[in-house]
Amino acid sequence: MGLLERITTANNEKEAQQKKEAIAAAEKEEQKNYSLKQTAGTVGANDTYIIPGADDEQFVAVQDETHREVTKVLAKQDEVTIDTIKSLIDEYLTESHPEINNTEKMTITKNVIDEIVGLGPLENLINDDSVSEIMVNGAKQIYVERKGKLLKTNVTFKNEEHVRRTIDRIVTPLGRRIDDSNPMVDARLEDGSRVNAIMPPLALGGTTITIRKFSKKPLSVENLKQFGSLSDDMAEFLEAAVRGKLNILVSGGTGSGKTTLLNVLSAFIPSNERIVTIEDAAELRLMQEHVVTLESRPANLEGKGAITIRDLVRNALRMRPDRIIVGEVRGGETLDMLQAMNTGHEGSITTAHANSARDCLARIETMVMMAGMDLPVSAIRQQVAGAIDLIVQQARLRDGSRKITSICEVTGMEGNTITMQEIFKYRQEGYDENNMSVGDFYSTGIRPKCCEKITASGVQVDDHWFF
Repeated sequence: MGLLERITTANNEKEAQQKKEAIAAAEKEEQKNYSLKQTAGTVGANDTYIIPGADDEQFVAVQDETHREVTKVLAKQDEVTIDTIKSLIDEYLTESHPEINNTEKMTITKNVIDEIVGLGPLENLINDDSVSEIMVNGAKQIYVERKGKLLKTNVTFKNEEHVRRTIDRIVTPLGRRIDDSNPMVDARLEDGSRVNAIMPPLALGGTTITIRKFSKKPLSVENLKQFGSLSDDMAEFLEAAVRGKLNILVSGGTGSGKTTLLNVLSAFIPSNERIVTIEDAAELRLMQEHVVTLESRPANLEGKGAITIRDLVRNALRMRPDRIIVGEVRGGETLDMLQAMNTGHEGSITTAHANSARDCLARIETMVMMAGMDLPVSAIRQQVAGAIDLIVQQARLRDGSRKITSICEVTGMEGNTITMQEIFKYRQEGYDENNMSVGDFYSTGIRPKCCEKITASGVQVDDHWFF
């Protein structure tokens, strides 16, 4: 073969390959677009969130049959890919159910693949960006939170065994387990979404799964301002507080947005600092490059090998951290966290469950006592007053919106009492005709004492924030 012929042949092969890749990319994009369309549910009667086809008995029967037959074939193969699964599904439906049209075939293919390699019926809800939380109350009852409201869905599992297979698929890759001897587990999805599961005999209605979803793109402070969660002055002050290495405690109730706010605050940390994060289940998604993520570990089958948050906080002190971020303090680790804040690890951030800043201080005292150290209350309060600079109170209002309702500065001790002063506050005036919260953020007119510490770190403070 001459040189010209070889060049012509090579060009033809290259064009054929490019054409093949273009077709494959178009098919992939078509499948993606259809999947996004398919997962988008609608709100029906009685506030029910409806996923198309989820409760169509005939459709579900064909889908289950296809899944069963394809699984039998896959069990005999050594290597399995998504393309293999797709071709088997297409072949089976073409032969056994020629009445199925292309649209239905695509839906069945997606759902069967979700069942084989994903989380089954939950995949559509997980891929739905409008859903922020998923609650499985046994096999036949699944609720979601959407735009701050709870809605029942038409999505169900086949039976209790189906639910358990799904939760096993979540926890097994993380080295965790859920069974009769360990009927509760905390875990996470690949994107960091928080998962909790509890099974019978503790959950009488069947295995219960709660998934707190995270947005695919981490929220920024600009997003929070757009949502009305805080004012411009509050945002600028919090940025200065983080950059100025104040120790910050984010307080709030369940579902109030503490972890989201923690993620937003952490984005203000300079990129040249070493950050160590400590969590029960790794959820924080920091944008900085120099981040070390630590995760606690439950005991094994023999009841040994547990690594607690407290163990990780102690270890983190030996890792030369510039910042320590603890996802949540709820026990004896609070004492170690306070000691870290008091011994040169400034700029640390953590969260705690409490309904107000004053309640948060009381909870901190109680949690320090859980460390097993017989410390007098006065010594504990001095530790708290010396360690914590700011308490940011977060709340979820009746309309489902999350707001920073208060920013308080811990100013020190007066006698045996920890003193605080409120810097910013949210004043709620009521609800409008759409049952949405009406109110405004305002400054109390007090210039916080911590401004001196912020300016000492080389960060500028604008007095217009406070007056």
